Amino acid sequence: MPTNDSKLRSPVLLLLLLLAAVASSTAVAAAAAADVVELTLLTGAQEKGAVCLDGSPPGYHLQRGFGSGEHSWLIYLEGGAWCDTIESCSERKTTALGSSKLMGAQEFDGILNNNQTVNSDFYNWNKVVIRYCDGASFSGNAEAQDQDGSTLHFRGLRIWEAILDELMEKGLASAKQEVSAKCLPDAGIFLDILCSSEDLSGKRLMWSVFNGTVQLQLFVGILSQNVSEVLPKDCLAKKDRTECFLATELVKSITASTLIVNSAYDSWQIRSTLAPEGSYPGQSWLNCTNDIGNCNSTQMQVLNGFRKKFVDGIKVVEDKKDWGLFIDSCFMHCQTKYNISWSSQFSPVLGNKTVAKAVGDWYFERSQTVEEIDCEYPCNPTCKLTG
Repeated sequence: MPTNDSKLRSPVLLLLLLLAAVASSTAVAAAAAADVVELTLLTGAQEKGAVCLDGSPPGYHLQRGFGSGEHSWLIYLEGGAWCDTIESCSERKTTALGSSKLMGAQEFDGILNNNQTVNSDFYNWNKVVIRYCDGASFSGNAEAQDQDGSTLHFRGLRIWEAILDELMEKGLASAKQEVSAKCLPDAGIFLDILCSSEDLSGKRLMWSVFNGTVQLQLFVGILSQNVSEVLPKDCLAKKDRTECFLATELVKSITASTLIVNSAYDSWQIRSTLAPEGSYPGQSWLNCTNDIGNCNSTQMQVLNGFRKKFVDGIKVVEDKKDWGLFIDSCFMHCQTKYNISWSSQFSPVLGNKTVAKAVGDWYFERSQTVEEIDCEYPCNPTCKLTG
């Protein structure tokens, strides 16, 4: 997700975790129970113009750090795809991805867990989950008229800045002055890909979603007002806005140290953009998209083509100093937020590291590099989960 880091310029001990733009998984929690953290609504949201799609105040979940982690912070941006038309944004405002009226408490699991056995590096940090309710990756600052005459509020950028200000007052401003903020996108690399086979009609579905989102924001005035803040200028000088909205372009302009955690066979993208229902006759791809182990040789050729484009797309960051890669071949989407994929016996392992060990080694610089790209499925025996 695009972010404005102007408030994070001074070095702080902080991990900014950018969750995938689609926050869903069928992974089941491991043995250690997750804490339930209540929702905090932003103070003075209406006065600040920092509101969700429906005009309700945005929210976040804060779990205070303790002991050696009392002045360390982890900020987790919730994902949840995008709305790319007035109609889809109107529908979205009737869900928790568009209204805080429908948000509830959240379980803090995986990298958010406060159990040292599960989360040895970050268990006692201050941990924040910022809820996503603007439909445009925390990038908007405008309004539009809904179909029923009410107002749709595209205020994601204001939400990000206002919540960050409130967290500064709650202790973020006094975070340890040890290292600069680092970023950890989990399942956030979405591909503009066109794949087809004898029984799969290829369409650029991800491009269509991004283009619709960008065009809608242009229509309501968002990008024209904030383009310098949410999209990289060097990209805009050479390419159109939609292409610059793609993660494979955005990563080129990120200067903060970043670790990309992703599956090269991202299950959400394969099910939703590569081989969605309706793009193939009958149920020819259904078993495959439900479980990669059911794919036939022809289908695996298509999936391996997806993997190749993914790997090629992230190679632009291989030479970036202090960056890292943890790209496994498991059929999953999102791996840091769940105990079972984060650090349990079922966690994917690359270079003898679980996801948790790789993230900790990268953040605390315990290893010279964390750059792991898995081989083609089914080469990794630790890929036991699907989600």
